[in-house]
Amino acid sequence: MISDSNKNNKKNLPIEELLTLESYIKDFWQFLPLPVCYVNPLHIVLDVDESFIKFSKYTSTEIIGEDLGKLFADPPEKIEDLKKDILAKEIISNREMIFLTKDKESIPVDISIIPRKDEKGVIIGYFLSITDISESKKFQQELEEKVKKRTKELETTRMALTNMLEDVEETKERAEEERSKTLAIINNLADGLLIFNQKNKLSLINPRAEEFFDLKSRDIVDRPISELITFPTLKSTIEIFEERTKEIFRKELSLQKPKEITLEITTIPIVMGNERLGTLIILHDITREKMVERLKTEFVSLSAHQLRTPLSAIKWTLRMLLDGDLGKITGEQREFVEKTYQSNERMITLINDLLDVTRIEEGRYVYKPVFSQLEDMVQSVVDVLEEEIKRKEIKFEFKKPETKLPKVKVDKEKIGLVINNLINNAIRYTPSGGEITVSLSYNGKEIEFSVTDTGIGIPKDQQERIFTKFFRAANAMRKGTEGTGLGLFIAKNIVEAHGGKIWFKSKEGEGTTFYFTIPIKKEFEEFLEKF
Repeated sequence: MISDSNKNNKKNLPIEELLTLESYIKDFWQFLPLPVCYVNPLHIVLDVDESFIKFSKYTSTEIIGEDLGKLFADPPEKIEDLKKDILAKEIISNREMIFLTKDKESIPVDISIIPRKDEKGVIIGYFLSITDISESKKFQQELEEKVKKRTKELETTRMALTNMLEDVEETKERAEEERSKTLAIINNLADGLLIFNQKNKLSLINPRAEEFFDLKSRDIVDRPISELITFPTLKSTIEIFEERTKEIFRKELSLQKPKEITLEITTIPIVMGNERLGTLIILHDITREKMVERLKTEFVSLSAHQLRTPLSAIKWTLRMLLDGDLGKITGEQREFVEKTYQSNERMITLINDLLDVTRIEEGRYVYKPVFSQLEDMVQSVVDVLEEEIKRKEIKFEFKKPETKLPKVKVDKEKIGLVINNLINNAIRYTPSGGEITVSLSYNGKEIEFSVTDTGIGIPKDQQERIFTKFFRAANAMRKGTEGTGLGLFIAKNIVEAHGGKIWFKSKEGEGTTFYFTIPIKKEFEEFLEKF
């Protein structure tokens, strides 16, 4: 119960102070990129935040009043176990469930639950937070849309609060309740949070972040980054904070604790209007995901090695049949054997690409750099592909520089693979009668290679995925050409390992130009010595 004196004190508080307090709590509660709902002891949803609405695709009207079980696609017995555990336990953290959106999309999530009690300690409801553990959404796009939406919502909230301030006591209690919700979420969030103010002083660290860094908030809060970097466990994180190159910055970090953990660190600016209030750092534990990724890579490597031996045996047996070493075969038999031989060759190429990918991911893609002439390497690839160019009646031009290029220190085999992949793709996706131009240039610092075609181009909405594993554009697959979707991924890793960069320009239906550069500088030679 609230005493009369306390009530009088609340009523004497300035309206502006209450408005500011409630606005702060509301804004802070809504800013966190975490779906949260409030549920009563009968498991009925009573309230949701904007992140929850966006994540679930329900409106607040559609979901409020519904049973908690509606939100999950898990078996009924698992949902019942969750409900029982909610009432039997104080806190539930990181329980994996399958979330069911309004449009029936199933999303794997981690849920965390904290009860809310009355003055007598009786549970009167609980907060349920949801962390999306899938990789289906593009973080930056979500945040930009959310910031635009939040600007409008904050203005609406401000106007609504102005109309609600007639009852000062009720407004004060609501502000305190929202503050409690926000603190409860922060303190029980599965992810770690660090908040820096405008002067880059640490203003908040939640318990999860304390656990990650084995530190207590009382020892580090209100310290500037110049002091925080002296703490060994915080040093790597502060260095990432200082090196961020854009507003929303993401990087992985490994921490050596009793056992090694891997964190995905995301820095996000906290902005109100045109004023920057500080920076939010989110620490998400991806140790399990990295372990699964490593196991997957090891499985692919093992499978590829096991498959390569029998495929090689099949290849040489078929070759012996075609060469007549095992006796004369008929024309019809030769046709079938040749088709089988080509299919086997495609399988061997796929296996070799898979092995290259696993070596790249494991850091075992060894380079053997030697000084080489890039023009000669390009010409060698062109000579090999000359017959295919003539067969498709493609107008092909190799523009060599007027002056001889300097030699570059590269792995000839690996860079040759990049050149072959880019020119071969241009031939493959350019129709008969088209044009392809290959050129080399030198600006004093780096040599640039480019190949331009008049082929099918790359759809604009698929261009950002072009260097990812196993990706092939939709129009390329419709064309029916063969490919593994690994060539450009491997090419990108080879070029970047040589200190260069690779990119492209394309317009669907008009053609594509791929570029890559190889730097010529002393630092680059020292870089390659490590291999």
